[in-house]
Amino acid sequence: MPTIDVDAFFSSAFPQLACEFSLKEFQKNVVENVIAEKNTLGIMPTGGGKSLIYWLSGLAHGGITLVVSPLIALIDEQAGKLREHGYEILTIHGGINANKQIEVLKKFGQKSYNPQFVFVSPERISTDGFFEYCISQRKNEIKLLVIDEVHCVSQWGYSFRPFYKRIPVFMQEVFGSGLRRPTILALTATLNPKEIADVCSEFDIAAADVFRDNLLIRSEVSLIVYSFANENEKEAKFWDLLSIHQGEKILVYVYRKYHTRGVEDLASAAKDKGIKALAFHGDMSAAERQQIIKAFRDDELDVVFATNAFGMGIDIPDIRVVIHFMMPESVEQYYQEIGRAARDKGAANAYVLYTQKNIQVKRNFFIDRSFPDMDDLTGCLTKIGGNQIGLKTLQYYEDDEIQQNIAYFLDFGLLEIKCKGSSNLKMLSDIKNVELQKVFDATKTKSLISIVKQTGKSAKEIMDLVYSAILNDEVKLLKGFDKCLIVNVCQAAILESVQVAMMNFIEERRKYKHDLLDYFCYLLDYYESSLQLHQEIGRYFGVPKHMLERLYLTTKGDRVRSKSEVIIANILHSCGVPYEYEQKLYYEPGRCIEPDFTVKLPDGTTVYWEHLGMLGVESYDEHWKKKKAIYLEKFPDQLVVTYEGTAISESVKRNLKKLGFSL
Repeated sequence: MPTIDVDAFFSSAFPQLACEFSLKEFQKNVVENVIAEKNTLGIMPTGGGKSLIYWLSGLAHGGITLVVSPLIALIDEQAGKLREHGYEILTIHGGINANKQIEVLKKFGQKSYNPQFVFVSPERISTDGFFEYCISQRKNEIKLLVIDEVHCVSQWGYSFRPFYKRIPVFMQEVFGSGLRRPTILALTATLNPKEIADVCSEFDIAAADVFRDNLLIRSEVSLIVYSFANENEKEAKFWDLLSIHQGEKILVYVYRKYHTRGVEDLASAAKDKGIKALAFHGDMSAAERQQIIKAFRDDELDVVFATNAFGMGIDIPDIRVVIHFMMPESVEQYYQEIGRAARDKGAANAYVLYTQKNIQVKRNFFIDRSFPDMDDLTGCLTKIGGNQIGLKTLQYYEDDEIQQNIAYFLDFGLLEIKCKGSSNLKMLSDIKNVELQKVFDATKTKSLISIVKQTGKSAKEIMDLVYSAILNDEVKLLKGFDKCLIVNVCQAAILESVQVAMMNFIEERRKYKHDLLDYFCYLLDYYESSLQLHQEIGRYFGVPKHMLERLYLTTKGDRVRSKSEVIIANILHSCGVPYEYEQKLYYEPGRCIEPDFTVKLPDGTTVYWEHLGMLGVESYDEHWKKKKAIYLEKFPDQLVVTYEGTAISESVKRNLKKLGFSL
């Protein structure tokens, strides 16, 4: 594709947004890489404008953008925002009536409905054959595949979703392995190096196409850690914090749904104290969760007690407090969840309250019990296959145990997914397709497995006949599909050698999760200050060393190293003075210095502004003498200086007047 001016394209695609703010350099770099048709991974802070990257990338590519996203709430929110800007969006998820889904997919497959973006969950692309068939009818128009919250791909991560790993299989089924596959854009806020390697391997992303925003540190959120001897002390402090922050929007992570000190219990106790509060967890319907999110956004609630179901992509700009009443299991989860706060870039507070008992509960119940043992796996395989090999229909969505274990069976060759379809064809009537009628008449039961045995056709061939007839108006549906997977059970029982390999695989991941928890506990134990904790987390995520001190946010959106530089930057910005912070200035080939501020003057010339904030410190003085000598020799008459003190604002304004700016 030809290169484009990303800023100009932004202004034409989203004129309202372009009037409110400018694209960040990081956003432009990622968009340009995607437009160059390179598979790309973008890692940027929560609230850092991730969605705008794939909006612009998709529109610039043209055609249809397929967005894989993990949550109904996130899908609906993003779809709603794009519709507000005038774009046509197709959303497919479990919160939409089944008949409506079939109808809209039918129009899409027939090419009478032409959305620019299609949003879908990873579970849907892995289990919905009609969706896959309709997508295949438009495959030449799909130019970009966006994988949002891509950290869910990694089996090493805290939020692994097994069907994220099926996305490459879906790609192969629909697009094959040729050159006409869509470009991939993977996006997330938190990935450690091991998980980055996992993601890049899954989606063929080169190291040069991994973009990490240097401003991953969310220092506008003040991090506060409290350790307690027992749960009663912890709970007393918790209610004290709610009192301190009365009137502010507060999100409390509890993780446990029920029982003592679960989300329901704490929400009830809060209401008894006169606090407008509700619980939020995965056992609620999508509609119930959406109502709570809306009430929280509209200031009808003060406190939401949540499991990690309240997470990725929920965009409420003015959450001022996040409290971890139960501790998260890793740095990744912690930083993802405090990212719910201060999305409007205002100040916020995040508290972790924990006891040693909490650590043991997290280790023994949350981590260890998230992995099956061999009895679990053996029992689940028996449930699926009945101790027999061959084709079976699998009602994936109706069985939590199957959902939890199927990835292991697929990875170790115990199961093969042969088709995404329906357990029977009883929903068909008024068939006008001769071949489909023969298939339909093959058995009295209309069971898909029986039809396969009677006709010799594969399950996929039969389901494709059904899907084709639907698109061509050659059949009527009495009801929706009972979506299921048609699997081939390859082994009636788990061989001893496979058992050993599976348990080694599981133990390796269990240990890794324990190590993540241990590291997070280490950070909490050695907590000194909010800035120290932010910096340690920044190091963990691979933020370059020279960026770890850039913790203070300016009105322009830069992060600078001191509060004094915030004052200078904010005055420059408010006065409309064009500047760049710490832009490299080369004085010889390959050798450069970084002025604090590079300022463009009204006459078009440039000056370099240094704020001397640590004069009197010997190492600082020596460094400044060398730097000043470079200015005097290479850039005479282009140096502007301010000094630390209580009159910084006046010094800045005085300098600006001397430089020809009218204030």
